[in-house]
Amino acid sequence: MPWLVLVVSLLQTAPAPTLETRVRKLIESSGAEVSVAMRTLDGRSELLIDPDRKFHAASTMKVPIMIELFRQAEAGTLKLDEPLSIRNEFHSIVDGSVYQLSVGDDSDKDVYARIGKTMTLRELCEAMITVSSNFAANLLIERVGAENVRKTVARLGGDGMLVLRGVEDQKAFDKGMNNETTARALEVLLLAIAQGRAVSPNADAEMAAILKRQKFRDAIPAGVPDGVAVGHKTGTITKIHHDAAIVYGPRPYVLVVLVRGIQDQKVSGPLIASISRDVWTELAK
Repeated sequence: MPWLVLVVSLLQTAPAPTLETRVRKLIESSGAEVSVAMRTLDGRSELLIDPDRKFHAASTMKVPIMIELFRQAEAGTLKLDEPLSIRNEFHSIVDGSVYQLSVGDDSDKDVYARIGKTMTLRELCEAMITVSSNFAANLLIERVGAENVRKTVARLGGDGMLVLRGVEDQKAFDKGMNNETTARALEVLLLAIAQGRAVSPNADAEMAAILKRQKFRDAIPAGVPDGVAVGHKTGTITKIHHDAAIVYGPRPYVLVVLVRGIQDQKVSGPLIASISRDVWTELAK
């Protein structure tokens, strides 16, 4: 066989790069630390890249707060429509000293406008997830208890998620007492919601609906076709950009991408979207 024909034949028969190979190439070219966990709800496809690497959880820790809120509502220890007084006064886990949140550092102003009034736990949960309100998250974590959140995470098997405290506890931050997560832990928690076993089928359906109303759409949702429902929670702080999602495609799946080391979210967002696009394309085959 002539050498040119042989080369062409080999090129035509060479296997296409696997999904993992393609995603690892994206990660390598980014220069960032990236963890990925993906699993289809039917359990037949999975992708794990450094799934147990620990990251600052940023706002992804709001997912287990929501789960614990709904668990307590299911148990009858609280009601989602009960009012909660809105006070900008929280307590450091270091020494109990009082600290406040700044509206300028938060992603939502509406809860601050209600100081001195009340909001229902359901309204606060909506703000915590859909616009990532730190104020709402702190109010809810003090209501349900961080220890209870940790117990629920452990019950669900999401051991890489550690929820110690609310947001902007500077004394705790200075001592390295931070909320942490892994991609695998978030995958476990979102799979539980998607499969109706985090709390109950009805409660999980309501949580999934809240996740679908997420306002920040520049990461995982940007990598799937328009019109595909995505329920997800983002998390961003300095050089941290995470997204954890349930993607309701023909073969529904959970995808978690955690990124550390990119300063500009206009760079990290497209990176996550590119990984999301590769996953979607692979599963659509």
